Parts: sequence; C-alpha cells; structure tokens
Amino acid sequence: MGSKDLIESLPGIGPKKASYLHHLKIRRVEDFLSYYPRDYEDRRTSRSIATLVEDETVVVTAVVRRVEAGGYRSGKKRTLRLLVEDESGTLEILFFRSSYLEHTLKKDQSYVFYGKVSRHAGHLQMVHPEMERLDLNPIFGLLPVYPLTSGITQREMRNWMGLALKDMKEPADHLPLELRERNRLCDLGYALENIHFPENDQKRKEAKFRLVFEELLVLQLGLFSLRRRTTGAEGGIAFDSKVNFDEFLNSLPFHLTNAQLRVLTEIRRDMEAAKVMSRLIQGDVGSGKTILAAAAVYKAVKCGYQAGLMAPTEILANQHYEGLCTIFEPFGIRVAMLTGSMKKSEKDDVLLRLADGAIDFVIGTHAVIQPNVIFNKLGLVITDEQHRFGVEQRMILSAKGTQPDILVMTATPIPRTLAVILYGDLDISIIDEMPPGRLPVETWTAATSDRDSVYDYVATELKKGRQAYVVAPLIEESDSLDVRSATELHEEISRRLPNFRIGLLHGAMRPAEKDLTMKAFLDRSLDVLVSTVVIEVGIHVPNATVMVIESAQRFGLATLHQLRGRVGRGKDRSSCILVTDGATELSRKRMDTMTHTNDGFVIAEKDLELRGPGEFFGVRQHGIPEFRIADLVKHVRILETVRQEAEFLIREDPELRFPDHQALGILVASLFAQEGHIPL
Repeated sequence: MGSKDLIESLPGIGPKKASYLHHLKIRRVEDFLSYYPRDYEDRRTSRSIATLVEDETVVVTAVVRRVEAGGYRSGKKRTLRLLVEDESGTLEILFFRSSYLEHTLKKDQSYVFYGKVSRHAGHLQMVHPEMERLDLNPIFGLLPVYPLTSGITQREMRNWMGLALKDMKEPADHLPLELRERNRLCDLGYALENIHFPENDQKRKEAKFRLVFEELLVLQLGLFSLRRRTTGAEGGIAFDSKVNFDEFLNSLPFHLTNAQLRVLTEIRRDMEAAKVMSRLIQGDVGSGKTILAAAAVYKAVKCGYQAGLMAPTEILANQHYEGLCTIFEPFGIRVAMLTGSMKKSEKDDVLLRLADGAIDFVIGTHAVIQPNVIFNKLGLVITDEQHRFGVEQRMILSAKGTQPDILVMTATPIPRTLAVILYGDLDISIIDEMPPGRLPVETWTAATSDRDSVYDYVATELKKGRQAYVVAPLIEESDSLDVRSATELHEEISRRLPNFRIGLLHGAMRPAEKDLTMKAFLDRSLDVLVSTVVIEVGIHVPNATVMVIESAQRFGLATLHQLRGRVGRGKDRSSCILVTDGATELSRKRMDTMTHTNDGFVIAEKDLELRGPGEFFGVRQHGIPEFRIADLVKHVRILETVRQEAEFLIREDPELRFPDHQALGILVASLFAQEGHIPL
C-alpha cells in the first residue's frame, strides 16, 4: 500500500484527523467509497422566505441586513442575531457561541442558509443553521449525511468523499455482466458516484439497489461456501433407505403432529441422499424437536454409525441423556454422557468405549469437541440451541467423522428473513404446530406498584405445591439503572415468602454452582428460583407454573418469549407476569405483543420490526460480516432474489473461479477473512 493510498494523502487530513477516521475503519482513500451515507439532506431548491412553514428543514438564499451581538447567557453562550432578507420577506437567524462569526459575517452579503424553521415570539426563525457565502459556490443538491465520530464534521466528510471519488479510477466491477443485466443493476462506478452525491432520487435508488444487492449476494455466497467447506457438495453418507422410522415411531406413546411428520420426511430424504445433510430444525419449546433428532439417531445407529449430540449446559445435556436413554433402551442403542464435571476415570472409560465403537450415541457439552474425543464411525452430529454455538464448533465436531450428517435444533424463534442469514449454511425446517393438549401460558402485565398482589399470587401457587421463577435483568443493584437486581430480589422475596425455600442463580456463578442450584430446583428442593436470563435456555421443570419477570421493559421480545417458555411444561395451567413501568411506547408494544400471542415466530417477526436488524443481530453467529447498507427488514424481497442468484452461481461455479466470477470470489474471501473465516 503506497502513501498515495493512505487517507493522509488527502488535503486536510493530518495525524489527528486520521486517528478519528480510523475509528470509522477508514484508513485508505478507497475506504471512503464504501462508507455509505445514512441519510440525505435535500438542498436542491432554495425556498423564498414568504413560503416558509414551521418545522420544515429548508434552504434559503438571502442577504444579511442586520447583525446584533448579544450578551452572555448563563455565563456561557454569546448570541448572534441576524436579520436576513430576500425579495419576499425577512427571517431571523440565531446563533449561539458565535463570537467567531462576528468577525467573518458581512452585511449586505448574500448567504445560503440550511436549517429547520421554528417559531418564536410570533415570528419565524432559524436557529444555528449551516451557512455558506453564495459567491463561494455552495453545493446544491442531495447532500449525503454520514455517521460520524467525535472530531469529524459533515462538511469535512463530504469534502474528503468528493476528493476520494475524484481520485477513483474506473473501478473493476465485482459482479458479472450477465448477472447485472439479468437483475437490472447499474455498474459499480455509477453506484458509488450516485450513492454519495446523487444527481436525483432515481439515480440514488438505482445506486442503493445495486449496492444492497451486492452486499447481500457476497454474504450469501460466503455462507453457501461455508456450507460446502463444512459438509462438502458430495461424498456424504447415503444411509440405507430400507432402515425406516416405523419401528421407532410405533414405540412412542404418542403420535407425531403433521408438522413433525413433514420435517421428519425432510430429514429422511437428506439422510438417504449421497450428500451431507445440513439442516436446522426451528420450533418453539415443546414443539417436539428432540424426538425428531432421536429418530435421526435411530436411523444412523441402525445403519451402523455413531451419533453425537452437543448441548450448551450440563443440565440440558443430562436431561437429554435421561430422556433418550429411556427411548432407546428397547432398541439396544448404547448411550453415554460426556461432560466437563465427570471424574477422569469416568471420562476415560467413555472415551475408550467411544473409540472402540462400544457406544452408539454420546451426549455432552463442549467436552465432546475436545481433541481427545475420537469416534469409531461418526455418522450424525446434532447441536442443541444452535445460537449458543458458532459455525467453528459445529465444524470441529463434524471433523471427528468422515462427512457426517449435521442436524441443528433451536427453540429460539428467528424470523425466516433473518434465519436465511444467520443459518445461511443450513437448510431450514420449521415445526409450526404444537402437540395437542399443550396449554398456552397465560400472560399479563403488572405495574410496579402492584407487586404485593403479584407475590400474593405466587404464594398461592406455591401452597399448591407448584414452583416459580423470578427473573431480574441484573446480578447486583445498579446506581445507574432503575431496575431490580437478582441479589436484591432474592433478599426481598426471602422476606416476602419466609415459609418457602428461595434459590439464587446468575451468570457470575461457577458452572458447578449453577448446576447444583438448577438441580435443586429440578428436584423440588427449592420452591422459587430467582435468576437472571441465565435460565433462558435451561432446565425442563414441569412443576414450575409461574414466571415473574421484573423490569420486563428491559428485555427484548425474543428473550421474554424464551423466559416464558420455562413454564407451561406440565399438565397444569401456567402463568407469566410481566412487571413493568410501561414508560415508553416501545415497551408498551412489546408487552402488548406478549399478552396477545404465544406464537414464537409471530413474536420474532415483531421483535425484528421493533428493534431492527442491528440490535437483533446480538444473537448472530460469530463470523458473519456487518452490514454497511443492507437492511433485512426493508430488503426482504431483494434477499429472496439474491439467494436464488447465489444458489445458481455456486451450482455453476462452486469455487467462483470462472474468469467473470473471480473478482466476486476474491471479494467474498476477503470479507469473510476479516471475520475469521476464509470460505473459498
């Protein structure tokens, strides 16, 4: 990289300004070009003063007729009042902290003012507008507004952006001509010119469409390439089609729902194909994901292979172990546990039998991906609660076999639009039907002033022999946030409910402590579990019928729904009480959604709509690049087209090595390399 490529080569960028720009990840001149505006100011038309309306943001060209310097306000702000005039009337302009303007402004000089019109004492004025002398050729048009950092102004950014565009040679287009023509995409040079300084709205839209399309395409290609790298296009295990699920399904004390049967058909088709299965099963808590995974294990083992399941916590792994041992016992399928807390002798025994093929199915935590874990003939890999694991962990487990099939389960509802990105390297199956007889959790809100009645209700349920969760957003009391902490609540509830056993659980506890506390609750040695969101993914306690979420306005909808899913797991009717101040419109919308639906996918769509993709991506897997211009909510239709194009390209040229695909392949590889993956 030569010195001419560095941002310091542009006028006005010294070491200090360069350090500010580095915060925005702008180091080279070309980095400016992909730093896109967040909005635009319409300065195309100068308005006459007589036509101005309050609350409009406009451009006015006028002559300064009077300049009045005021005193100091509160000892800090020196004011400057201007009376400006055009052919239609006069307007007052007001500046604060403006002593520097007194020496530069000239009466009877024409200026261009850009700002918001307000009303004061019966007349219109502009407070602290941007201004430039008319004879210095100010820019009129659609001006970009950039996200900034301290020490950088919009004027500086626009100036440097203009210089970077001027310095730009005709860029080589990453997208093949045929693809551009098929999707009516403008070329890259046109897009960059018109995303930063568009001539008109139409050209701005054309530029944005092109750049959004490219960003989503690069992302999708990278994810498809990750899938190819993880599973291989071909060479997977073709499990014997003669080994069907009939014997297994007939042994169950219940019938599968239509949704389960549909997903099971997809699993069977994948397992019997000669390529690796790479499938995500999404479904609410209680929708029956685990039994489908068990059916896949049954088929794999009966075909002579081993299977492994990785869960995020020891408690969850243990629950899977206990439940699946019972299911598999009639078929002679040998099941074992492998977790970090096991004694060394126990671990060594499991490792030896696993390597010898004396264990058919191992269930564990991260312990199953340790280097010393060796399978005899691994054919199926299952991960539970996928958002707790990254792509890399799934790949490590898969690498312990020769192209094993991959099945992923999650009870975290994710909108399909977002799932396409989060799980772009997986096929997606959705269980959108609950088993008959499962009662919905009754949900209602309570004001903070109604806590007495909330805990009276909790006491009533506890007296019936039930159990309850109480969730707080923080571990310890905070001076900066007016929310209840888990430790504070534990003390308070111990006083409120002196005749009951109250436990405390939070993320700062050691894993062994957490497991002991959750086991005590599971064994009914505790009546109430006061916790942070550490229980969002956790234990199956059918006897727990009450969930109280304190400061519920502090949680996103997805988290609230996951927490609510901790109750309603038994035969008794369950309740979720959201204690909230309901102070903001956003929190009121969230509470309204929670009280009106138990459908996790409806809630997830609403959550994405209310929070936007940036905040929602807090659950994203490590390794997915940030968006610069795309928006998953606004650009769903583009995403659907992009996915089809990406599938076509990967099918035609898996490694993107054709001459007209190479530039795109280099872009995909470089972008994902920045995030820790090199997919191509």
